Amino acid sequence: MEHYIGIMSGTSLDGIDAVLVVTDGQSIELKGCANAPIDAPLRERLLALAGGGAVTAREWGELDAALGQAYADITRQLLADTGLNATEVRAIGCHGQTVWHQPDAKLPFSLQLGDGNRIAALTGIPTVTDFRRKDMALGGQGAPLVPAFHQRVLAHPERLRIVVNIGGIANITVLAPERPVLGYDVGPGNMLMDAWCRRHTGAPYDRNAALARQGQVLPGLLAHLMAEPWLALPPPKSTGRELFNDVWLDARLAGDDAVADVQATLTEFTAAAIAQQAQAWPTGELLVCGGGGHNPLLMERLAALLPGWRAATTTEAGVDMDAMEAMAFAWLAHQTLHRLPGSLPEATGARRPAVLGALHFPD
Repeated sequence: MEHYIGIMSGTSLDGIDAVLVVTDGQSIELKGCANAPIDAPLRERLLALAGGGAVTAREWGELDAALGQAYADITRQLLADTGLNATEVRAIGCHGQTVWHQPDAKLPFSLQLGDGNRIAALTGIPTVTDFRRKDMALGGQGAPLVPAFHQRVLAHPERLRIVVNIGGIANITVLAPERPVLGYDVGPGNMLMDAWCRRHTGAPYDRNAALARQGQVLPGLLAHLMAEPWLALPPPKSTGRELFNDVWLDARLAGDDAVADVQATLTEFTAAAIAQQAQAWPTGELLVCGGGGHNPLLMERLAALLPGWRAATTTEAGVDMDAMEAMAFAWLAHQTLHRLPGSLPEATGARRPAVLGALHFPD
């Protein structure tokens, strides 16, 4: 068993999560967690970049370095909290911050910022980054990458389980006994809800769905949102802020809708897009991880839209819902160092499984 650190900052840009695990690749145990907000000015610059804003080479380099510094800082915080020495950690697996994901272009690519050289140099720990582009070079979407980890920690020999990661984007992993794993993005998770709440209240997200509970779902708007052609595409597929952003939402609003009604409708949109995919399968367990698991209205709506299903969080199934993605990238770092595949072609559409990531040494 070896110690690994996993670092994740997702499309929600709501903070950085870091975990310490011990794993042999087959079993994995969570030993510690740390989280930190992204500095507000840095967050605003990243939001502008991910929204398609123009950026100079200098600004690009500054953002890459600033994120590398932030990832190194949270690693050192985690080591201090757990009392572990850097020399006892085999490697860091750092997802980086996605600023553009374009899997369906003539030359597909995905860009994550966060200088792995800086992380390795400042922590003294070998660091694996750039997990997505090898899969894309092999014809895959480069996403989602967590289904292989979901299979490792949550597959049940007799029970259908659909794992739903609700971060900025929502993605599902279908774990059906004696069938290949299936995984793909299903649409916006918290991204549009957070953006609308931030625009109208200044709060980063709708805590306890307080704003959404004040409103009513607008059937016409919901139908307009659900008519997005991307939702009907077959997997493999992945998406991000490049599609589901403020411009996309504003083009579908009437202009005079009440703020709370729009928030309620966006919550229902996320739930309906997820439920639509789950309904294609026999009833089973829907296990939610990520920030969406803390939205009580979203959880209620998932349960209501999927009668006969058991809707719960992955925490209830034994894997911390807040640590899940960071744990996945710690496990992916293990796979890389042991030259083992980290991707599932069934999920990404790549021609074959591959060893993922670029390895940066501290010396």
